[in-house]
Amino acid sequence: MKKVLTALAAGVPLIAAAVWLPPAASAAETRGAGATTSTTACTAPSPRAPDGTRIESVTAVRQAGGTVKGTGLLGGEVSGVPAFCQVTVVLTHPGEGDHATVRTWLPEQRWNGRFQAIGGSAYRAGDNGVGLGGAVKAGYAVTTTDAGVGDVLDTSWVLDHEGEVDRTALKNFASRSQHEAAAVGKAVVSGVYGKPAAYSYFTGCSTGGRQGYMEAQAHPGDYDGILADAPAINWDEFEVATLWPQVVLENEKTHPSDCELTAFTDAAVTACDQLDGVRDGLVDDASRCDFDPRRLIGTKVDCEGEELTVTAADAAVVRKIWDGPRTTSGRKLWAGVPVGADLAGLAHSAPAEPGGPLAGQPFPVPARWVQLFLKKDPSFDLTRIGYDEFTTLFRQSQAEYDKVIGTDDPDLSDFRRSGGKLLTWQGDADEFIPAQGTVRYHQQVARELGGARRVDDFYRLFLAPGTGHCGLDGQDGSTDGLAALTRWVEHGTAPATLPATLVNADGEQVGRDLCAYPKVSRYQGHGDPSRPAGFRCVAPARH
Repeated sequence: MKKVLTALAAGVPLIAAAVWLPPAASAAETRGAGATTSTTACTAPSPRAPDGTRIESVTAVRQAGGTVKGTGLLGGEVSGVPAFCQVTVVLTHPGEGDHATVRTWLPEQRWNGRFQAIGGSAYRAGDNGVGLGGAVKAGYAVTTTDAGVGDVLDTSWVLDHEGEVDRTALKNFASRSQHEAAAVGKAVVSGVYGKPAAYSYFTGCSTGGRQGYMEAQAHPGDYDGILADAPAINWDEFEVATLWPQVVLENEKTHPSDCELTAFTDAAVTACDQLDGVRDGLVDDASRCDFDPRRLIGTKVDCEGEELTVTAADAAVVRKIWDGPRTTSGRKLWAGVPVGADLAGLAHSAPAEPGGPLAGQPFPVPARWVQLFLKKDPSFDLTRIGYDEFTTLFRQSQAEYDKVIGTDDPDLSDFRRSGGKLLTWQGDADEFIPAQGTVRYHQQVARELGGARRVDDFYRLFLAPGTGHCGLDGQDGSTDGLAALTRWVEHGTAPATLPATLVNADGEQVGRDLCAYPKVSRYQGHGDPSRPAGFRCVAPARH
């Protein structure tokens, strides 16, 4: 658990990557959007309460800027933030006893004329301050909401005093508060600056990505452009599915060490590296990698000075984890951990006590989903889950929560009619939210709306080879999705590719133009493979 929380605090794993830093380059794209250089007085406006809410308080405080430190588990900081006006609005839904705080930061000078909202991470509904500071630094007026819940792993709000799920809090977290934050944030911008924003954007990854998709599905008029990356859509399904690796470890009574798991991943990357025509430490289209983990049986692995031998049982466990959850009759429930992704993210084991045998260490986000939302028992022993019960829990989650937080309605026709643009990138080696779920949703939208060409007009998906969860925000590489989205919304220039810097298996940075799905990148046989010029986007090979 300590290792997982340390990684979360570094902004690496699941639904984490909430430390969202809108790139400064994007600000340059916005100078024609009604930017102003005048100094803004920081006074409390009088925004209209969104339907169904009552405003409890409105405060305005001038902040000098400088270095902004992120709150909560994720922490982080951003420096060089200019002075801004911080407007805080507290909302409640009469009769429901909730309190949601909407924070809007407005640059005192040189506002770029745009409004941006930032989503959350894991069980946190909004930003911890670092993303807000980065957005202000780039010239945006920016909003986020806490939805009345807590930090990334704070689930104290889930069960009420009767031991039932707090439906008001869940509704706020799942959907309602993001829409209300859009209304409040825009009203605050108009009240402080004396004019509305020329364009409005939503940005987020993972939980934030899911919130962006929710906005497109349920409130298509809220934003002109939505950058929703590694989206946690299909929440009711993948949250249970990501507990599958731990269920496999317990039921097979085999717990490979992290370094053994890494050996399987490294071997798979090596075996499938050349699928794109060149060995460059990246696996394009990880779904085509058919590496058999049994090839490693008998291999010696050095684990912190101790030599371990990969067993048939180890290989069987990895094979099940890569394959993904199935019923006992063999029916597929969900995608597994992608080949090439970090298996230790979800299949981590550690001694329960010093010197003891390895025991499974469930990732806390799916663990708490099962314990609290499904079992309604914080102390439920996850090691007791057999394969049959796993299927039951998966079906229960679908039945109880799909309409609440599934966020997988493929009918985006209203968003298309509104003129909105939806852009998503996701790592092909995402260990926490398999990219196949996002791909499947994109395919469903295409079927719903009459084909891929009609979808390309407003919704594009880019998959990043060798990239983990939310990895293109500075962890496993980088890209400027917000700049691409801005050009699309404001100038009509749809991104055919998304220029990115990726990190290969050797830890080296390489340039690559990400291809709009369903196309994949292929090396042309000449040129430096660390530069994008040697590749082009082509239709994927058939399996």
